[in-house]
Amino acid sequence: MSSSLRARPHSRWWALIVISLTQLVVVLDGTIVSIALPRAQAALGLTDGQRQWVVTAYALAFGALLLFGGRLADYIGRKRIFMIGMIGFGAASLYGGFAQQGWELILARGLQGVFAALLAPAALALLTVTFPSGRERNTAFAVFGTVAGTGAAVGLLLGGLLTEFADWRWCLFVNIFFVVVGLIGGALFLTESRAEGENRYDVWGTITVTLGLGALVYGFSLAEHGWGDPLTITFLVLGVVLLAVFVWIESRVAQPLLPLRIVADRVRGGAFLIQGVAGAIMIGATMYLTFHLQFVLGMGAFPAGLATLPLPIATMIIAPIATRLLPVIGPRPMLIVGPLLAAAGMVYLSGITPDGAYLLQVAPALVVLGVGMAFIFIPLQNLALSGVAPHDAGVASAMANSAMQIGGSIGLSVFTAVYAASVGGHAQADVTPSQLTDAYGWTFIAAAIFMVAASVIAMFLVRGTKEELMPTQGERALAAH
Repeated sequence: MSSSLRARPHSRWWALIVISLTQLVVVLDGTIVSIALPRAQAALGLTDGQRQWVVTAYALAFGALLLFGGRLADYIGRKRIFMIGMIGFGAASLYGGFAQQGWELILARGLQGVFAALLAPAALALLTVTFPSGRERNTAFAVFGTVAGTGAAVGLLLGGLLTEFADWRWCLFVNIFFVVVGLIGGALFLTESRAEGENRYDVWGTITVTLGLGALVYGFSLAEHGWGDPLTITFLVLGVVLLAVFVWIESRVAQPLLPLRIVADRVRGGAFLIQGVAGAIMIGATMYLTFHLQFVLGMGAFPAGLATLPLPIATMIIAPIATRLLPVIGPRPMLIVGPLLAAAGMVYLSGITPDGAYLLQVAPALVVLGVGMAFIFIPLQNLALSGVAPHDAGVASAMANSAMQIGGSIGLSVFTAVYAASVGGHAQADVTPSQLTDAYGWTFIAAAIFMVAASVIAMFLVRGTKEELMPTQGERALAAH
């Protein structure tokens, strides 16, 4: 890459601010609407089944198109795709904020996910180009990583604040501030760059994986009507068939969207599966936690957002400890124990009652869950890149993010089916607080089962010495290329 394409030294730190704000809006939009869902549901007349699609549409579109968005940024130009993504994200946010019907809000959230899939890889690639090496690069990635790690918590707090003291629609309108800053800052401080060489788009791969995942998630969402329902079975089978076709396509095209060698590696494939389970918990199970805080405990949106803080705080406190411990014991023990700790937190949370105190029934569970998540996320960042060839590092890094979003969308659909089965298909307005806590409790039990499965995956797939499982410094440096 030509040095002339690199950002001027005096503008680098302004570029970092612009790129970090972009990452913040992409991450926080995964959760900012969750806290506002009860009021949005009442305002737009959403059913309980439609309600989950406000979150699922964003996560599914984001996760399914993230790899393709990275290819577009590399081929067309990272700054150009960044600016297009910004404009589209802002337009989708405006559309959602003015939505008058439930389907409009769901469509807007899906469009947000599409443009987030353009923004996220373009921003990461621009960061890599702007800070190519040295101490400045380490500082820049530390700032970027911190923003990414705290974005979900910021989303819940900001969503609660806006919903409580303004209106739930401001959870979408607030994105316009980030878009304006991103567009002005991008025009002033970002420098265009693109990948060199022959570039081809895996269009059929993109279509089959997107439709396959969509059919699979929709099939799971229909399971609230029964797993034996013909429509449920049809969409689940269709999803599996389309994903099988996607694998067949990827094995034959010259420049696949997802080189199968990335996921065929046992350790790395296991890491992606665990990442998907973690996404199911962080996106799916936490949504039902916010419902319990508001519908059963009677908290306002902002207090409910504050009440979720023990989870990210515990994760942030334990993360440095897990980072220092990783070279000593290796990733495998952490990935066996971490999910079990998270499962214990979810089992504890399943014991909620209508008159139970938050400090006794919820806060301790969130602390344990946060500790378990720290022991999951820290080693996963390493395993995603372990043994990856330089030209595959960017795809492997993007795949980890895709797994998180896709796992979240599938997990939320499964948890919604569990919830619906528990309340017997009744609308929330017709369900007593006792029935609600029972239903939420079963979703948390399902989440605990997911986490136990993640521990088993680590036990059988993540094998090797700590030296074999830990990526080299060079592999880490190539993560964003």
